[in-house]
Amino acid sequence: MLKRLIIGVINQRWLVISIAALLSFGGIVSVMHLPFDAFPDTTPVLVTVNTKLSGFAAEDVESQITAQIERKLAGLANLQELRSISKSNLSQIICVFEDGTDIYLARQQITERLSALELPSGVEHPELGPISTGLGEIFHYIVVDTLADSPKSRAREVQDWVIKPRLQTVPGVVEVNSWGGFEKQYQVQVDPQKLLALNLPLSQVVTALREGQQNVGGGVTQRAGERFVIQGVGAITKLEEIGEIVVDSRNGVPIHIDDIADIAIGHATRYASATFDEHGEAVLGLGFMLTGENPQDVTRALAAELEQVKKTLPTGVDAHVVYERTDLVNEVLDTVEHNLLYGAILVIAILLAFLGNLRASLIVALAIPLSMLFAFNLMLQLGIAGSLMSLGAIDFGLAVDNAVIQVENVTRRLSAGVGSRSRFEVIRDAIMEVRKPTLFGELIIMLVYLPILTLEGIEGKMFRPMAMTVILVLTGSLILSFTVIPALCAFVLKDHAHEDKSRLVEFLKRHYESVLAWSLKRAKLILATTILLVIAAGVMLNSRGSEFIPKLSEGSIVINLIRLAGVSLEQSTENGQMVERILRENFPDEIKEVWTRTGTPELATDPMGVELSDVFVTLKPRDEWTKARNQTELVALMDDELSDLPGMNMAFTQPIEMRFNELISGIRTDLGIKIFGDDLEVLKQKATEIRQIVETTEGAADINVEQITGQPVIQLQLDRKALARYSMSAGSVLEAVQALGGVTTGQVIEGQRTFDLALYIDDKYTNTPEAIEKIILPAENGEFVPLTQVAKLSQIDGAASISHEWNKRRIVVQCNIRGRDIRFIRG
Repeated sequence: MLKRLIIGVINQRWLVISIAALLSFGGIVSVMHLPFDAFPDTTPVLVTVNTKLSGFAAEDVESQITAQIERKLAGLANLQELRSISKSNLSQIICVFEDGTDIYLARQQITERLSALELPSGVEHPELGPISTGLGEIFHYIVVDTLADSPKSRAREVQDWVIKPRLQTVPGVVEVNSWGGFEKQYQVQVDPQKLLALNLPLSQVVTALREGQQNVGGGVTQRAGERFVIQGVGAITKLEEIGEIVVDSRNGVPIHIDDIADIAIGHATRYASATFDEHGEAVLGLGFMLTGENPQDVTRALAAELEQVKKTLPTGVDAHVVYERTDLVNEVLDTVEHNLLYGAILVIAILLAFLGNLRASLIVALAIPLSMLFAFNLMLQLGIAGSLMSLGAIDFGLAVDNAVIQVENVTRRLSAGVGSRSRFEVIRDAIMEVRKPTLFGELIIMLVYLPILTLEGIEGKMFRPMAMTVILVLTGSLILSFTVIPALCAFVLKDHAHEDKSRLVEFLKRHYESVLAWSLKRAKLILATTILLVIAAGVMLNSRGSEFIPKLSEGSIVINLIRLAGVSLEQSTENGQMVERILRENFPDEIKEVWTRTGTPELATDPMGVELSDVFVTLKPRDEWTKARNQTELVALMDDELSDLPGMNMAFTQPIEMRFNELISGIRTDLGIKIFGDDLEVLKQKATEIRQIVETTEGAADINVEQITGQPVIQLQLDRKALARYSMSAGSVLEAVQALGGVTTGQVIEGQRTFDLALYIDDKYTNTPEAIEKIILPAENGEFVPLTQVAKLSQIDGAASISHEWNKRRIVVQCNIRGRDIRFIRG
């Protein structure tokens, strides 16, 4: 069969070469459409469930929201892992499903379970996170307002209503998130003293605000054959209209909102901030890619759309790209392209040196691009993305191995003369002579890679693309050896082709023969020496370190700042700016840009507390650096400069590396030690003990313990006997407490934009714990009752954050590894 195939190929060589050229063109087209990324996407099938709220203690969020949702989601089909985090303003559940589960089916299951969920009043219904992966955060941009006299909320308003809607229309974008800034809000600051003077309950003010700002439909009516739609217009469109809302009437005299409250435009309670270089506070925008999209295409489209949007921004507002995934991908592709090009040139040079025939060398060299183009065709069809793992694994020696043997044998046979046979018969016999051995050799190499295809989980997602790419290249090389290589030999190599005697080959042959003769005489010595070398190699291998994959320098550094729980957002923001200044001053030749994000963004893709910040540092090209030779040295120098800052722990990582670690295991660092238990204080105590052990371990760096306690809480415990004594309902007191943090009562419409209208107790009654004690409430019996008469005010240390895995509380001791292998740290 092989003989007939090769004869047919030689006879129809023009057709074979034409088909090869056509398929090569298809391979070039495939390369243009092939998705490229720095890493294979190892993120599991993952769905996040976020519930936003305000003013709850972390323990209440855990018991009333997180635990309920966890119970609802337990038992989902193919659910592999269930973990959660509960904070005072957020409950987040992370559901990890088995590989191969359809993401849309997983989300549908969760949505169906959540539809019957009952949560406390005032808590928003849970929302699912975007359909993205750990590599989905591909685009960061900063929005800054340079006008000194503009409102604080201007940059955030431009981001939410001008930039974000445009970027969300880009194909392949699943979400654009807003981080930091001041979210515009219309505020009614109620003065409790004025309520007392008019004997007005706060609940009546809330009701008046909610009922006095609606548009309603009144059906239709007709006149003279014309149909009219009836509309009742009560929606608020400007600030003055809020003050005109009537709360009550006394003796025919109306009491308006502006009689009892100050009305102003402010900003909502902030749980996040972002700062950028010397600009101070700004707004950070994050673009997320839909699962399965091409990151290069989506990133370029986002950048192009942002450039168009910038032309429409108001004076003084600018949007600046600070991070694009394409930068890293292009660096990776440049590295791969250089390696492949240099490898191809090296192979061609060696072939020419050993074969001594330019035509023969070029035939063999063609096997490299043709095999790769064949592989690219199938990679596109199979959904294998080009990455450092897949493309970097290509071995040109394997790709040209069979071609070298075939062409070398053909040139040798032709140089000896064809005799009475035709040139084509000589080529046919020369190829058939070596075809079977090379075929078995290729199949054996493919079999070596097959076990990698059986890997599962993260290991499978990381290494299967590499194995598949190598197998596809080898398959292409195998097909070429039956088709294109024989056709090219018949087309290019001539009768009586002269085989130049390479001096290098002759030199090697002479010495090889003498070494071979010497070795055969000392077979036992050679065998014993080989066995000893194998044993020594095994011992050395066992003493060597190991890691999952080598760290890729991403061209960006992320510094995780961890402070004590209970620190204010303003203090965290100031600390982040201080870190930015220190880095800028000490590393001007290394740092391109630096920005900081603190707290939890609008969409809780990264559920951090205000005590946590991520300082992103993008780096200049390495040839411009003056203080370090590589990123490892630069990180060590930065650590030295920042190590003396009080009240902060730090951990150094990289953007993609951080997202991988966090989404896969919920841990941001290289190593995490999880401790499970029910009592938060015991968990904290055990974590402290383990931290002390880790601190004495060589190679452990950036050690920190997850903060689960230490959040100062002002607790107002209702005195039910006192409530009964004053004929007051618990709801009236709790409503006043809720108003301390703001009660959303509706929205104000500004053209196409809408902003929340919220009611607050005036700031002068809430800015300190002592001021809260002075709040006076009206009782139903006409008395004026201080808040502290019906509720006991106390300050306690509450939980800052409570994490679960499979409904069990846990705490994590985290650290990075420097100067030592993770294998020995774990041991």
